[in-house]
Amino acid sequence: MLSRRQLLATAFAAAGGLHPRLAGAIDPIKRPGTKPDLKLSLAAYSFNKLLDLKKPSMDLFEFIDLAAGLPLDAVELTSYYWAETTDAYAERLKAHAAKKKLAISGVPVGNNFCVADETKYRAEIQKVKDWTARAAKVGAKTVRIFAGNLEKGDTLEAVQKRVVAAIEECCAVAEKHGVVLAMENHGGITATPDQLLALVKPVKSAALGVNIDTGNFKTADPYADLTKIAPYGVVSQVKTEVFPGGKREEADLARVVKILKDANFHGYVALEYEAKDDPKVAVPKYVKELRRLISG
Repeated sequence: MLSRRQLLATAFAAAGGLHPRLAGAIDPIKRPGTKPDLKLSLAAYSFNKLLDLKKPSMDLFEFIDLAAGLPLDAVELTSYYWAETTDAYAERLKAHAAKKKLAISGVPVGNNFCVADETKYRAEIQKVKDWTARAAKVGAKTVRIFAGNLEKGDTLEAVQKRVVAAIEECCAVAEKHGVVLAMENHGGITATPDQLLALVKPVKSAALGVNIDTGNFKTADPYADLTKIAPYGVVSQVKTEVFPGGKREEADLARVVKILKDANFHGYVALEYEAKDDPKVAVPKYVKELRRLISG
C-alpha cells in the first residue's frame, strides 16, 4: 500500500506536476531521472509599477497578453495584482492564460510568519491558506511564501518555531489542493542558506520546497549559497542582478542556469526583473537569453 506521501507524489505526476516528491523536505528533493527539466516563466512582479493596484496602467490579462508574445512556457500571477479574489476572476485568469497557451506557474503571497501578535499571526496563516486554494483554482503548481523579519524583543529560536508551525499548518492545505509551497530566501530570517534550511528541513511534508531566488543572497558568494539550496528547490526566481557582499552587479545568468541544471532541477524558472531599465524593453531581452541558456 502506498504511503500518503507517495500518493501525493503520484497525484502530482498524474496532474502533470513538475515536483514529484518521495521524501519529506528534510532531505534534498528526489527528482526523476538524471536530466534537468527547466520550464521558463515570467513573474508579474517584473511589471510591478504598471500592475500596482493603487494606480494600474496594466492588468493581469494584459500582462498575460504581453507574455504570450515571448518564448515562455508560463506566467506567475503575483497575488498583489489580483483585482478580485472571487472564483469567477480566478476562472477568467485561468481561461485567458490557457487561450494564450501559457501555464500558470505559481501565485506568490506576501506573508509574514514572524509576527508575534497571535491575531496577526493567525491572519497571516489564513492568508496563505486562502491563496493556496486560489492558486489551485487557476492551476498553479506552486505558492511562493516568505518567513519574515525578526521583531524587536523576539528571539530567533522562538520565531523559527512559530514559522515552522505555520508552514506545517499551511502544508496540510497545500497537500489537499495538490499545490507545493515554496519558501523563499528573502533576507530577514532566511538571509543565509542555513537560516532558510532551518525552516524547511523540520517540515516533513511533500508539499514544501524552496524558491531559489537568485538575487536575494547578499552574502560573500551568492552563487555558492545558491548551490547549497538548489537541491531543495521546487521553483526559481531568476534576477538579472546579484549582490555579493551587498554590492550590486550584473548576474552571470549562464552560471545561474548551470547551478540549477547541476542540481537536476525540475520546475519553473521565472524571470523576475527588478533592475532599473524599462521592463517592456529589458524583459524580452532577458527572456530570450534565458530561453537560450535553458535550451542549451
